[in-house]
Amino acid sequence: MNILMYRYGSICEPDIIDTFHTFGFEVTEYDREIKEKADLPSTSVKKLAAFLQEHPVDCIFSINFFPFVAEVCQVMHLRYLSWIVDCPVMELYAKSILSPYNRIFLFDRALYDEIHPFNPDCVFHLPLAANTLSKDKLFAHTAPSLHQKFAHPVAFVGSLYTEKSPYDRATDIPPHTKGYLEGIMRAQENVYGYYFIEELLKEDMVEDFKSSIDGFYQFPAESFLTDKRTLAQLYIGNKITAMERMDTFRLLSRNFPTYIYTGSDTSSLPDIHNMGFAKSLTEMPLIFHNSKININTTSKIIRTGLPLRIFDILSCGGFCLSNYQDEIPEHFVPGEDLVVYSSMDEMIALCEYYLSHEGERADIARSGYEKVKANYTYVHQLDRLMSTAFAF
Repeated sequence: MNILMYRYGSICEPDIIDTFHTFGFEVTEYDREIKEKADLPSTSVKKLAAFLQEHPVDCIFSINFFPFVAEVCQVMHLRYLSWIVDCPVMELYAKSILSPYNRIFLFDRALYDEIHPFNPDCVFHLPLAANTLSKDKLFAHTAPSLHQKFAHPVAFVGSLYTEKSPYDRATDIPPHTKGYLEGIMRAQENVYGYYFIEELLKEDMVEDFKSSIDGFYQFPAESFLTDKRTLAQLYIGNKITAMERMDTFRLLSRNFPTYIYTGSDTSSLPDIHNMGFAKSLTEMPLIFHNSKININTTSKIIRTGLPLRIFDILSCGGFCLSNYQDEIPEHFVPGEDLVVYSSMDEMIALCEYYLSHEGERADIARSGYEKVKANYTYVHQLDRLMSTAFAF
C-alpha cells in the first residue's frame, strides 16, 4: 500500500511514518502545508490534486482533519484517513466531513459523540499512542550527567495557554455578561469529567461577546459550526485552561520545587523554575523519565479523552500525576499505572505523598510504561486504525 502522508509539522508524524514503514507500506510525504502557510484553500486544492496526478497513492493520511483534503479525496475516490490528536479542531465541523471517503478517528469520546452523527459510517473513536522503542534507545545512550540534568521533584512540559487564549482579545464585554462568563468559567475550572459551558451559554451573551471582539472566528466554508459552539470551545475552553494552569502551577510552586519547560510568560509565578523550551525528541523524554512527578493538566476542551501528554509521560517510564478524565479508567488503572486527582487540594496531597514514597512511585511508573508498551504503541493503534479504515 502507498500512503500519502499529508504533513503540517505535528510531533506525531515521524513516529507514524516509521510505523507505516514497519507495516511494509510505502509512504509519500507531502509537506507543502509546512512550507506554505499562506496558501488559499483553492491553491491548496490545485497543488494537492496536481501532486496526486503525478504521484498516485492508495489513500491519504493526516494528523487532524483538513477539509480541502477531504474534498480532493472525494473527487479522486481516495480514502482519507485522519487521526485527531488536538482539541479543539474547528475543521471537524466543515460540511466536507460528510464525504463517504473519510475515515476520521477521534481520541476524545465526547467529541466522537458530537461528530459521529454527521457521518456515522465514517467516524470512529481511537485513543492516542506513543513510541516506547525510540525512548528506550535514547535513555540507553544518554550520559548519566544528562539524565541528572533533567531530574526534578515536580515537572511540567508545555504551554500555560496564556498566549493561546483569544478570549483575552475581547474588550468592553457588557458587565452582566462578563460577570456571568467569569462565573461559569470559575465553576468549570473546578469540575473534572463534565464540560457544561456550551449548555449554559445564552444566545444574547454570545452576541454580547461577538460584539466585543474583532474577528470572531467564522469558518470560511459551509459548516455545522455555531457561534455558541465556537465561543464554548475556541474562546472559553482555552481561557479556562489558561486559568487552571496558572492556578495549578502557582499552588504547586508554593509547596514543592516545581520546574516547567515552557515559552509562556511565568512572571506572575515567582516561585516557579521556568527552564524555557525543551526539545521534543531529545530533552522532553529525559524530563519525563527522570523527574519524580510529571504533571498532566488536560486542556479543558478535551472533555473525556486522554491527551497525548499522558501517553508521552508513561512511554518514558515516567510517573504521571493527572487530572481526572472519564476515559482514564478504560485504559489505565488509577493508583497502579498513574495517579489521578480531582481537586487542587488532592493534587497537593498526592504530590506530598508520592515525593516521600519512592518505591510506590517507581512501581506505578513501571506499570504505566508496561501498559503502554503492551497496548498503546503506534504499532498497536495504527494497526487498529488501518483495520477499521479498510474494513468496508
